[in-house]
Amino acid sequence: MPREIRRVGVVGLGAMGAGIAQLCLEAGFATVGCDLDVERGAAAQSRIAHFLGRKVEKGRLDVTERDEALALLEVTTETARLAGCDAVIEAVFEDLAVKQAVFEQLDRLCVEATFLASNTSALAVGDVATVTARPERVVGMHFFNPAPLMPLVEIVRTARSSDEAVAAAESLAVRLGRQPIRCADTPGFVVNRVLIPLLNDCVRVLDETGVTPDDLDRALTLGAGWPLGPCALLDLIGLDVHVHASEQLAAATGEERMRPPERLVELASAGRLGRKSGEGFYRYE
Repeated sequence: MPREIRRVGVVGLGAMGAGIAQLCLEAGFATVGCDLDVERGAAAQSRIAHFLGRKVEKGRLDVTERDEALALLEVTTETARLAGCDAVIEAVFEDLAVKQAVFEQLDRLCVEATFLASNTSALAVGDVATVTARPERVVGMHFFNPAPLMPLVEIVRTARSSDEAVAAAESLAVRLGRQPIRCADTPGFVVNRVLIPLLNDCVRVLDETGVTPDDLDRALTLGAGWPLGPCALLDLIGLDVHVHASEQLAAATGEERMRPPERLVELASAGRLGRKSGEGFYRYE
């Protein structure tokens, strides 16, 4: 049986890490959020408090439940505070060297029974695990943005992941109120392997047909039943995030459809990243 999980660490407190930490708090886990950037850690704490407050306003939580959840959160810049965690989820920038540096530290700090998970969306989890002395304890837990709203978690098994680690990750995902699926450690896993080239195709069609982003989005929502059009979805994901993931998958697979269209690269380079920057395909207040 997987080790009982009572205390969860989250490394990296950007939007994704903060969302994962929020899920842990709502599930009743003592949660250690670690980020070397003090301001980012403080922003994550405020973000979590804001969204839990919104749940109180909507009647989904009462004030006592909100306060009890927030009391479970510790935000720190000290990685040593992760030593007592039963599970640690890494959610730092999507760069192999950065993630490996985190896992080297976690390997030294955490006891052998702790399972370690990477929230990578495009990198091979097995490559992240190579820097540890116990790759059998490493799995992928790919959450989707925004984590508190998106129900899916891909549980990624490497060639060396143990049955126990996979089961522990799956059990944790269920306790966080998510719906896990298991998959192998292949480029893009399941969703991104399908979605990234599809969104790239949509942008290429946008340019080839001369249609507006709004009309393309209406075409896919009204004609194909998509709940959100491709341009609006890219703005939500973040154009920089999508371009980076596309480039990673193109390098891993050699497939031309994985390469980001020039229009996306130009928008991202210009700082038009979507909702988070206030402008992408659309403008946001």
